[in-house]
Amino acid sequence: ASFTISIRKVDNITVTIKPRPGVSVNCHIHVKNAIKSELTIKPGENVTFKFTCRTPEKYLIMEIQKNIDCVSGPCPFGDVHLHPSGLPRLNRTFIWDVKASTKAGLELKFSTPWLRQIEPGETCPDFVSYNINSCIDTATVNIGTFCRNGSVSRVKLLGGVIMSLHLPWDSPVTTSGFNIANRASIKRLCIIESILKGESSITLMSPNYPLGFPEDELMTWQFVIPSNMRASVFFHNYSLSNCERKEERVEYYIPGSLSNPEVFKLSDSQPANIPGSFNMSLQGCDQDAQNPGILRLLFQVVVQHPQVDENVTHLVDLGKEWNMTVTIHFEGWPSHVPVMSEPICLICKDPRTCDRVLTLVSGAVYKISFVCKDLSRLRITAEKSISCVDLRWCQKKIYSLSVPKAITQLPIQLHKFIWKLLAPDLINIEITSPSLKLQQHVPEQMCNTSYSYGIVSTANPETELNVGVFCPGGSIEKIQMRNNVTISLKTFGKGFLNESKHQDLKMSFVPHIKDECSFTVNPDPKAKVYLQTPNWRYGLPPYISISWYVIVPSKQVARLAFSKDRMGIACETGRAYVNIKEETRGAEETVRREDELLPMPRNMYHDFWVNISNCKPMDKMQLALQFQVTFSDKQIDLGVILAVVAGAGVLAAIGLTVCCVKKKKKKSQNPMVGVYNANVNTQVPGKQGLFTKGRKNNESHVYAVIDDAVVYGHLLKESNGSVSPEVDVYRPFDGPVGSLPPSPPPFSFRKDIKRSSNTEEPPPLMDTNHDAYMFAHQKTGQSEDVGDTNEKNNGDTSTSLLENKEQDGLVE
Repeated sequence: ASFTISIRKVDNITVTIKPRPGVSVNCHIHVKNAIKSELTIKPGENVTFKFTCRTPEKYLIMEIQKNIDCVSGPCPFGDVHLHPSGLPRLNRTFIWDVKASTKAGLELKFSTPWLRQIEPGETCPDFVSYNINSCIDTATVNIGTFCRNGSVSRVKLLGGVIMSLHLPWDSPVTTSGFNIANRASIKRLCIIESILKGESSITLMSPNYPLGFPEDELMTWQFVIPSNMRASVFFHNYSLSNCERKEERVEYYIPGSLSNPEVFKLSDSQPANIPGSFNMSLQGCDQDAQNPGILRLLFQVVVQHPQVDENVTHLVDLGKEWNMTVTIHFEGWPSHVPVMSEPICLICKDPRTCDRVLTLVSGAVYKISFVCKDLSRLRITAEKSISCVDLRWCQKKIYSLSVPKAITQLPIQLHKFIWKLLAPDLINIEITSPSLKLQQHVPEQMCNTSYSYGIVSTANPETELNVGVFCPGGSIEKIQMRNNVTISLKTFGKGFLNESKHQDLKMSFVPHIKDECSFTVNPDPKAKVYLQTPNWRYGLPPYISISWYVIVPSKQVARLAFSKDRMGIACETGRAYVNIKEETRGAEETVRREDELLPMPRNMYHDFWVNISNCKPMDKMQLALQFQVTFSDKQIDLGVILAVVAGAGVLAAIGLTVCCVKKKKKKSQNPMVGVYNANVNTQVPGKQGLFTKGRKNNESHVYAVIDDAVVYGHLLKESNGSVSPEVDVYRPFDGPVGSLPPSPPPFSFRKDIKRSSNTEEPPPLMDTNHDAYMFAHQKTGQSEDVGDTNEKNNGDTSTSLLENKEQDGLVE
């Protein structure tokens, strides 16, 4: 198909068709008998042409430039049209070059849906874009690039302007979308007007962004906002030039303000919660000629409805805190920056000083408020430092690692609270959880609480030992570490507000410990505890030693088992060891090297130690061990139970016999009688050598125990058996002494036993261990006392033992 373009001379339009940049020329322009790669049609010309390919839009572009002179003659103000008509369907750019005096101003007024400024390199969704350049004398300043569907309604410029509209080849746009008007001098580089209706957000940039704003220039943004709305300004990116004179600044004109204009530095927090419309101006300075620097600015204006509780303030008292900062921020800060079009939440120190991120420091009291529809999108991150310089002073102090009430009472979820514990050399850190205790987060025993503690021990910035992640409700009572420690409390969900009331984590500074890290495990009965070495993901660092002291509850037995049978490393330097030892006298220590099998599961009946020390492993080898300790009740052996029962039965029988004897004794009216009979031979046949001494030389005739009532035989003869014997009377024996031991008294003299009609001989003695005398009652310990007395008497029987006892006051 052929195309004809006819341009009137008065239109002052030039049309150029040329190859598309970066694309090989596979399509040409056929004009009359000539083939051209580029075609220019000037004012007053009429040209017919056609393309040598079917898809010229892939290879060729078109520029239509109209020159407008407002200096030497009147300007054609009004709507701007897209002339000429009948153009081929190519990517095309319409350019209007308007020359005007700097004493006058030009206004570009855009029809709805207005414009939206974009950053350099960004493209518009429909690929329709506007570019505005201001021309002052010979200098050209890029005001910005804009897409359709925005809030920029007008742009006022000082002097001339070069306005361009880029349309893709298939765009249905048939109008320019703006008109040009003449205005009085604006006395500044430009004024950009933006109309914001309802809740919205707009991003704007200084001219020439990201290059420098012209030296010592002034420009203004006008924001038209309903009076019932609130606007806030945020600077996202800026840089300052090197000023010789004046100072770069931002000025605000806010209707109703008593201090117009309000002046801010670019580094200040900008005004927020502004009611209704306002103006904002950027002022440059005289720059250093040798090192001018760059002044640039990218900012955002957010318009929101006033909040229902915008006048509600929250007291945050950090007056008694030390070395602590509290940052209130949006979710995902600082790594994630929300899209500027998203509704934002503001934190305000006062009604006009608000920001998306607010940091509070210890030693001060704040009254803050929130401009936010959904407070669940906000988070709190706090950090506190605790240090020790002199152990003599800080060793006596116990620090509570709990979140202050000033934070928990806010209606914002705590994201993280970080304690940085700093200890000099030879001073170590001890962390305890006396009541809740800690559980190590491992795959076999995962934490399901609303918060957890991440513990990292740091010797220096290059060396970190990730001790692990822990949560309350476990068996670890104490952790000791040798270096500086960072503890990060991280919350999960809203349950922390309730659980935070029961925090019991504490820390103190302690003298130097031997291991890099030491755990004290004090489990509840019948617990199952999983423990693993620090730095689990990357392996234990070289030459590091870790210890666990496990307390075994009384009446419990602990079963220790490793999760694998070998350490899984080979040492390049040194040796790796696993040591196990019970805390009991004579316990043997179990030691395994890295080239040996780990100990088999075993029962531990006392408190015990587990120590794991690393060598320098070969490349790509990591020492990471996990073990579990299971607690259960001790099982008593069946043989032991039977022995105990049998012993209890014997003791019960003995006790019953003693009780019966005592009862019979109480029923007897007359005392028992012990009679000596010299004519009875008590020696057992075949054991003649039992008494090696003669009767005179041994003490077999001496009474070992005298019962409470004893009457000798010669007294019974005097009474002919009819009179009761004397009680508590002892008569020394002065008869002949034989070579045989004394015999027990006959049964006939025991008055509490009835005599049988068929008198039988008493049963023969089975062993010489029987005493030569029978006693109704023998008191414990008397035989030893008597023996000692006999040794003192040197065999003299003229003084009786009973008399000796009476003298000592031992006989009742």
